[in-house]
Amino acid sequence: MNGVHDMGGMHGFGPVDIEHDEPVFHQRWEGVVRAMMARTNGRYYNLDEFRHAVERMPSDEYLRATYYERWLHAVETLLLEKGVITTAELTDGHAMSPAPAATRDAEPRPALEAHFQPGDRVMTRNIHPHGHTRLPRYARGRHGVVRKVYGPFRLPDANAHGDHHAWQPCYAVEFAARELWGDDASPSDRMCIDLWESYLEPEEKP
Repeated sequence: MNGVHDMGGMHGFGPVDIEHDEPVFHQRWEGVVRAMMARTNGRYYNLDEFRHAVERMPSDEYLRATYYERWLHAVETLLLEKGVITTAELTDGHAMSPAPAATRDAEPRPALEAHFQPGDRVMTRNIHPHGHTRLPRYARGRHGVVRKVYGPFRLPDANAHGDHHAWQPCYAVEFAARELWGDDASPSDRMCIDLWESYLEPEEKP
């Protein structure tokens, strides 16, 4: 989805404030949220669902929230949607009944043929899905080169929405910085992005 979370290449956010010697957690509650996510991710929801829950935050709330406030929002949202907790329990801060048993289906990784190989020139598709995707806006409709074949992984676009059986080969695709950012970018810089097969098309030969 084209939301404020996909801010690569956008202007107007000001400089990045670098905090030297930054602690892992600024406050104790941040560590608690990290532990909550580690405990529930993979048991009641998957990482793609978690990312999409963050993406679904209202834009003004997303921009005001800190990193771990976004995490907390996602955990609360998913546990409510999955029926693990109730609104009353969330408001009260105490469980009123045991949580439902977690399910963790171990699906074997399928053997899939990769349609691209290292060195192949590809072009990313110009897609604008309403749901989750791992193809950022700044990399759509761009030319790149396959550098590595990772093998099959669940397609995030499907996995975030309940289809956990959509596997596709995943690739490391290298782009010239100027292909992504224009002539102001360094001519010597390169960027690799992990992309699923359905995001890619063979580059048309001139």
